[in-house]
Amino acid sequence: MTSFIQGLSRRSIVAFFGTLYAVALLFALFPPLYLWGSGSRFAVLGIPFAIMYWVIDALVLGLTLAAFYVVEDIRGELDDDSTEPVAESLGG
Repeated sequence: MTSFIQGLSRRSIVAFFGTLYAVALLFALFPPLYLWGSGSRFAVLGIPFAIMYWVIDALVLGLTLAAFYVVEDIRGELDDDSTEPVAESLGG
């Protein structure tokens, strides 16, 4: 799986996660979807659907960002969080 992730282009990874993130944001920001759900009377795990709608949306957003972080870590694209001054790390 690691070699598959490393073989993908940066553009395809950003497009995939950007699409997931955009869909989750659409569900959060598009009021008719929420208003449709707020009239429902059924419960999901004992929580009314109107509340569970926001919980599920938050989970999708959070898991999408966490997965994107993991993919960037596998590809070695994370920023270096070194606390030493730049001059010392460059030997100057």
